[in-house]
Amino acid sequence: MRRSLMLFAAGLVLAGATIPELAAAQQRGGDQRRQEEEAAKKKKRDSEWSDIQAPLPQLRNAGPCPYVKVLYDAARYVEFKDAREASAAVGYTGEIQDVSAACQYKDAEPIKVKMEILFELGKGPQAEGSSKNYRYWVAVTKRNDAVITKEYFDLPVNFPAGQDRVYATEQIAQITIPRATMTTSGANFEVLVGFDVTPEMAAFNRDGKRFRLNAGTAVAGTTNENK
Repeated sequence: MRRSLMLFAAGLVLAGATIPELAAAQQRGGDQRRQEEEAAKKKKRDSEWSDIQAPLPQLRNAGPCPYVKVLYDAARYVEFKDAREASAAVGYTGEIQDVSAACQYKDAEPIKVKMEILFELGKGPQAEGSSKNYRYWVAVTKRNDAVITKEYFDLPVNFPAGQDRVYATEQIAQITIPRATMTTSGANFEVLVGFDVTPEMAAFNRDGKRFRLNAGTAVAGTTNENK
């Protein structure tokens, strides 16, 4: 850019241009450079604002998306036969491995959220049969406050012969969160995910205890227990 500006100025001098004319030409060149720089900055801002990998249509949001996370107490599902916390007593197990989400809203429209949840599911020595219907929930809350709505979903899983661990992906097509005013930000809300667990399972998770998803299937003499 600097080279073309210098060549243009030299041409004016050779043509007998006056100093004011030369100054005006330099000013026009400077204005053009600033316009090009502003256009480049705007393009960069637009690229950073829009998540090109998001599954939703690319519209500029009125603010940030709701926080999306797994509730720690319900992140894992571990069945124990006769309430005995031992690897040999483990039935069906599960763990939420990952949650990804994208949102969209503008003006006074509600917030629309799409989610994808990755589950890892296991079958221990006390599991009966080759299939299990897991149950999980998705809840919308005011951030660090009360639950606004909560919905339960079924996740039927079949374990192929000889396999004690499978993966499953669930997609939540749309969660709609109304906003009181057009200035209400998505940051005021949380979307939580978790298994439908018993109080005993929740306490087990809360204490940080865990077993491998296929606990109890290892060779005798080894242990699958971790705390």
